[in-house]
Parts: sequence; structure tokens; C-alpha cells
Amino acid sequence: MKKTIRKYALILRGEKILVALSGGKDSTAVLYILQKYYSKSHTIQALIIDEGVKGYREKAIASAINNCKKWKIKHTIVSFDKEFGITNDELMPVLEQNKKLGGTCAFCGTLRRNIMNKYAKKMNVDKLVTGHNLDDEVQSFVMNVFNNDFDRMKRMGATAGIIEHIGFVKRIKPLYETPEKEIIAYCAYNNLNHYGEECCPYSWTAKRNEFREMLNNFEVRFPGTEYSILRFGEQLKKELKLNKNKNIKNENTLHPCKQCSEPTEKKYCKTCELIDKIKNEKKNIKERSKNIKKNEKVNYPALKYGASNVC
Repeated sequence: MKKTIRKYALILRGEKILVALSGGKDSTAVLYILQKYYSKSHTIQALIIDEGVKGYREKAIASAINNCKKWKIKHTIVSFDKEFGITNDELMPVLEQNKKLGGTCAFCGTLRRNIMNKYAKKMNVDKLVTGHNLDDEVQSFVMNVFNNDFDRMKRMGATAGIIEHIGFVKRIKPLYETPEKEIIAYCAYNNLNHYGEECCPYSWTAKRNEFREMLNNFEVRFPGTEYSILRFGEQLKKELKLNKNKNIKNENTLHPCKQCSEPTEKKYCKTCELIDKIKNEKKNIKERSKNIKKNEKVNYPALKYGASNVC
């Protein structure tokens, strides 16, 4: 991880750092290494997000808080319920009613990124650290290829995004070149307490699962596959020589969202658009429920029982 930080100049001396801490192995390992080797020259804080999944997030959050106290890291807890007035537990049934809205993971990821950027600005930090590892990065790259999503692909890398804007805090991935299995081994060797039980109960809806299984099989059969894909992605971005003038143009088109003030190219940012969709769908569900109840209350004429004409 330290090699990756030096190689891509992810952290400069004296910068304030905010770690997005889920309580899982990846973000726990990142926070442990940063506080061990970088705390003397950097201010390090943690941001813990509660997505609102009962029976799951409480355990992970408890683990994250305990580690912050143990390592004397100042931490802030933010919930979906507080920020958006909805939790993942409330979100899932709504999405099940209308498959066109998308999956829970897509919504959750967008809302998390909104919170991370918003609070990184509030805390006036220089870098926002996430626990994305080699496996995550390669899965995302292949997914973008399969989805023909070039815009997302070109934003990938050890530093997320290609547009520098005052409204965005730079996100970095120190575990960008570190395989998941090595992180598991590192946590076990250093006795790092982290949440390692069942995954999010809604993760089964994610398309990423299919790509994870496929790439894991390739890595077992052909060791080095994931590194090869990562290097191919990096080389591709160099060969494409992304137009800096276009990036400047995109930066100039950004303006504050009219609802939450986060930077966006549209009238409303992606997060606010999604929240509005959910609110509208909840209204539609209520209306449908009312109509069903009305239909159930319709009085049907009573059947008159008399002598049967059937012999």
C-alpha cells in the first residue's frame, strides 16, 4: 500500500485525510496502516456511514467505532435516514415494486458517494480515502467494458475522476494494487478486528457478483489475470490521451445542484434525482394500495339459495 501511495503520489505531506470506514477488512486495513505510518505528518479522521440495514450494519459500525477508539482516530457517523429520510431497508421494497428504477446497490453507492464528498468538504480535508482493492477495480473495469460505459471507465484509477473541481474532494484508493486475499491475510496476521460475517443482505441483487465469480475463476486458472487487466486499463488511458481541454469544458459546465448544492451538470444531481424517484414511487404504491382496498370493499350481490333445477 505504501508503494502504491508513493507510485501515484496519492498523499502529499501535511494533507488532511478522511477515511471512509465501513468496518470491513479493506477500510480497516487502510485506516490501520495510515494511522501507523502517516499519523505524525497528517491529520487522519474517519467517516462511518449507516445505510440502515438492521441486523447487519450495527455489527460493522460497532467494529469501526471500536477501532477508531483503539487507534485514537476522530470519527463521524452519518446515516441515510438523517441525510435523505430513507434507509436501505425502506428502499428495497420500493425497488421490488418497480424493477425499472434499478437495484439497491446502485442507489446505495450513489447515496454513499454523495455523503462522502459532502462531509469531506465540511471537514475541510484534502483527500478522501476509500478501501477499493485490486479485485474491486478490475471488476469495475470489466463491467464498464461489458456495459459499453466509456465515461465511467475513463474515470477509474488510483485517483478517482478526471475533473478537478472545487466541489469535489479528490478520492484515492491506496489498496488499488492490492489483491483481496492479501488484505485478508494482512488483517489476520495483525489481529485486526473487522466485520467479516455475512455480506449485505441486499448484495444478491448486484450484477457485480457475476463478474466477481468469473474473474475469480480466471485468476485461479490463470494467475496474474487481474494484474494484467489493471495494467491494460492504465495503458489504454495513456494511449487514448484524454483531451484536457474537454475536461476543462466539463469543469466549466458544473454548477451547484438546486436541491443539495453538490456539483452537477444538470439542474439536480444524480442523488437528488434518485431520491425524488423513490418518493414518487412510494406515492404510487400508496395510491395502488388504496385502489386495491376500494375494490375489495365493493359489495357483490348475495347469492340466493333455492331449489336446484338440476335433477
